[in-house]
Amino acid sequence: MRFIHKITFLNFLLFLTCSSNSLLAQQHLEVHKLVCEYHNNPIGIDIDVPRLSWQLLSGKENVMQTAYEIRVAYSLSALNTKTELLWDTGKINSDQSINIVYQGTPLKSMQRAYWQVRIWDNKNNVSKWSTPAFWEMGMLNTSDWKASWITMKDEAKSETSLPSQYYRKEFSTNKTVESARVYATSLGIYQLFLNGEKVSNQQFTPGFTSYKKRIQYQTYDVTSMLKKDNAIGAIVGDGWYRGYLGWDGLRSYYGDTLGLLVQLQVNYSDGTSEVITTNNSWKTSYGPILKSDIYNGETYDARLEMTGWAANGFNDANWKQTSVLDHSKEILVASNGLPVKITEEIKPIETIKTPKGELVFDLGQNIVGWAQIKVRGKKGDTITLKFAEVLDKDGNFFTTNLRAAEATDRFILKGDGEETFQPHFTFHGFRFIKVEGATPMADDITGMVIHSDMKPTGTFTCSDPLINQLQSNIQWGQRDNFLDIPTDCPQRDERVGWTGDAQVFSMTAGFNFDVASFYTKWLKDLALDQQPNGEVPNVIPDMWNNKLGGATGWADAAVIVPWTVYQTYGDVRILEQQYESMQAWVGYMERNAGDNYLWDQNRWHWGDWLAYHSDNPDYAGSVTEKDLIATAYFKYSTTLLSQIADVLGKTADAEKYKTLANNVKQAFIQEYITPNGRLLSHTQTAYALALSFDLVPEDRIQQAANYFAADVKKFGHLTTGFLGTPLLCSTLSSIGRDDLAFMLLNRKEYPSWLYPVTQGATTIWERWDTQKPDGTIIDGMNSFNHYAYGAIGEWLYNHVAGLSIDPENPGYKHILFNPHPGGGLTNATAEFKSMYGNVKSAWKIENGNFTYHVTIPPNTTGTVTLQNTNVSDVSLNSGQSKSEFFKTEKGVGIKLGSGIYVISYPLK
Repeated sequence: MRFIHKITFLNFLLFLTCSSNSLLAQQHLEVHKLVCEYHNNPIGIDIDVPRLSWQLLSGKENVMQTAYEIRVAYSLSALNTKTELLWDTGKINSDQSINIVYQGTPLKSMQRAYWQVRIWDNKNNVSKWSTPAFWEMGMLNTSDWKASWITMKDEAKSETSLPSQYYRKEFSTNKTVESARVYATSLGIYQLFLNGEKVSNQQFTPGFTSYKKRIQYQTYDVTSMLKKDNAIGAIVGDGWYRGYLGWDGLRSYYGDTLGLLVQLQVNYSDGTSEVITTNNSWKTSYGPILKSDIYNGETYDARLEMTGWAANGFNDANWKQTSVLDHSKEILVASNGLPVKITEEIKPIETIKTPKGELVFDLGQNIVGWAQIKVRGKKGDTITLKFAEVLDKDGNFFTTNLRAAEATDRFILKGDGEETFQPHFTFHGFRFIKVEGATPMADDITGMVIHSDMKPTGTFTCSDPLINQLQSNIQWGQRDNFLDIPTDCPQRDERVGWTGDAQVFSMTAGFNFDVASFYTKWLKDLALDQQPNGEVPNVIPDMWNNKLGGATGWADAAVIVPWTVYQTYGDVRILEQQYESMQAWVGYMERNAGDNYLWDQNRWHWGDWLAYHSDNPDYAGSVTEKDLIATAYFKYSTTLLSQIADVLGKTADAEKYKTLANNVKQAFIQEYITPNGRLLSHTQTAYALALSFDLVPEDRIQQAANYFAADVKKFGHLTTGFLGTPLLCSTLSSIGRDDLAFMLLNRKEYPSWLYPVTQGATTIWERWDTQKPDGTIIDGMNSFNHYAYGAIGEWLYNHVAGLSIDPENPGYKHILFNPHPGGGLTNATAEFKSMYGNVKSAWKIENGNFTYHVTIPPNTTGTVTLQNTNVSDVSLNSGQSKSEFFKTEKGVGIKLGSGIYVISYPLK
């Protein structure tokens, strides 16, 4: 009995403990995931008044922040004082927890600020102070730069690629080092070393910007790398600055002289400091990188390796003295975007001997990056690596679509056992690797995946494996093409920042990955490269001298992409920063349209680029008139600008642009829409634009919708291009034709989204007919890795899975949940890591019941809309009152606070 009583007592204690822990978990309130300007503990920023954000963690439902307090100090110890704080907000009654602007004592160059926050919630709880975070300023003034630009003296000029340049300098530190920072940049792209080791895993620094107007520098914490005797070294390659750029054989567009700028700030524990800078005391030489070009690849001669060249004690007697270069430091800016990094390594899934006898390795995935290879051989042997996205219909290596890009790496062996090679300053778009000069095993080959280091934020999955592969292709296409700038393609002689591709894909991009700082960086170059008359170039950075600039749908990126960032992240500052650029573009359109508000002045436009066409005479009228598209975008961008002006409190501007947009709409109606609602261009793209951009008068919407639906039904497939395709399914859904939208999604025959999937595609194709059903591949302009048509992803997230942003409460402050089953799907799930926390919208149909899982993070709310049901049929897993339910036109709505919910009802 005693034994039994003892067990019972222990169980009772365990029960009390568990109950207590459960109670604590329910009452738990924590502040975590502190970020500054979208980065975790950033160093080297040059934003005078950075913005601070955090997330709440709570075990309760319906949790909202009601107040916050932030404190900032120069040191961790000073955070707990009242007299040494840089900023103490006191208790601020507010539910704002993202993008709060720092308003404390201004920081100086290279200063660090530590900060923490605590919050109050609507349950009368106050959190503990968060774990401290920090940010650190970079070089805020040109005068802070003591370093000089240096270059290789008397380098011969050349019409083709020159070897990469090596630089080095030795120095000593005779005191105890407290902290050390390197600030570095280049004309070209660089890799930086300290005592023989790379200082960072970043690639392609300083990044691609409009180099004549701004050049980024990077900041590195090298405190732990310093010794008593040290050496600093750098390699500088051509990159975008001096290398080949574009498809016209253009080279040295930004400059023909490479340069290096490095400043090492060493702070000692005794309060003194020392600065080591680039000057003419540095040494320079060529090395084993004989050629390294982004398009053409790299040639590396291992026989010329200089062991220890970046370490102290290296004999550099044969190196030349550098020359000081006269180049501006006024245009230097901190790198606040996303660094390019190696994010994944992939091994081949198959070794292939092609019909032509080629040795080819298949990675199983179309990637961007390079191949690392391990080989053995004799001194002087050359190993050649070539890269392709596909094999042709006969199974042979196919590179015709690369056009002039050689995409070839060569490795000359030194003949010293096993040697490992990977390039430094080039990248390729590829799935297949052809090896010549050696016969390595598959395990000796590794595909190195590189892209801007975007954090994954969104996932979409459903019951159809083909659609899941489509989603994978969309995300891989984004990874492969978001390499410091949003490139159109990563493999041929192009790889530039086409504005149209970026514009149509921007919202899908924001679902898949955290692109806030990525787009912020790119948009600064858009504004800088915009012409004085407001015209926006086709590519940003503009390396095409504004050729054919001002194209509708492309230049509208100036308005649409900032609006996307605002909607996705609640980022008002990007609207402020880009406002003049937006105004300039809308003003340009207004002047070109003239008094009749129609853009029909024979301007060049790309139109509905790469729309489906056929020799069939039924398609003769399927080309959408470019002037119609231009006027539609004129109205849309002007409408957005009116809304943006309203957000920024610019009341007069808001009214001005609202009036202008209405005038454009009336002109569009008169010019392009018949009294019966038929559009002059009777195409899917024309109807999608007109209906989506609110260009159809109320009394003709149903007629126009009927024409639109009839056209889709007539063809049984899409006929759209770059501008029409992103709006196609969403517009069909908006007119109540989910049946047609799902028909287009599910179609497996050419042309369709799933056709490439059935052909084994692992990324999104540039054309609907990139590869024909018989295996024929179109010659010329033809990429197997374009992301524009992947814009269907936005519809998958917000319509099929039902996860949407509330335009009136951006940044997921209030979330709209509105799932739409269809197309034979039995489940769909969208998850998203918002600035506030994890959001989930997941539905499942099983045994005649519809079950819906919803996750709403703390400090946000949501509204659920359910189709084809009644209030009495809906059950909810929490104590939510039915009073929070309301009837909608087509079903039931529920207002919810934060929490995890399961909703179910029988299907009718």
